[in-house]
Amino acid sequence: MLDLHFPLHTSGALSGLICGVLFGFILENAGFGSPLKLTSQFRLTDWSVFKVMFTAIVVAAFGLWILRLVGVIPPDSVAVPQALVMASAVGGVLVGAGFAIGGYCPGTSVAGLASGRLDALVFIVGLLVGTFAFVGLYGPTIRTMMAMGSIVDGDTFTDAYGVAEPIVLAVLAAALVAVFYFGSWFERRGPGPVSAEQAVAGAE
Repeated sequence: MLDLHFPLHTSGALSGLICGVLFGFILENAGFGSPLKLTSQFRLTDWSVFKVMFTAIVVAAFGLWILRLVGVIPPDSVAVPQALVMASAVGGVLVGAGFAIGGYCPGTSVAGLASGRLDALVFIVGLLVGTFAFVGLYGPTIRTMMAMGSIVDGDTFTDAYGVAEPIVLAVLAAALVAVFYFGSWFERRGPGPVSAEQAVAGAE
């Protein structure tokens, strides 16, 4: 079976830490750790973040599909978590609201703090407080609410709805083209995307 614990072939913790540091370094140098650039996404004036993240999703989807086809990755070797629709919706609204208001998500707030931004520290404190509050309040009632609309454990979109993988990938590819087209359309009519240099300088 393919060893997915690249690059150090450990149990995953050390490799995850190193990959996380590298990811944060790239985020910061691309200007994605700046709240200026991130909030511009919600104003539809800078689609750089959405373009990069959605491209990563589509490339990963195609890559995993091809690796399974050629037999490099066994079909059941990639764990698919249960799709908790209600939990994802509630969590997405809360994280999205915080993202839009302050310009940070959990990952970019860590990158921002490593760059010396004090507003990122405020978000990290809020993240920790919210996490502990949720854990303290978690019980049968919240568990039942979060499980509403859940899909069978381990199902992919293809398994759950019977849609062939090539069709799903084709839809993703078409959506990616649309994101770049409409993103560029909005950017041409706005003040333009924030460069990495402007994002870093403006958030210092």
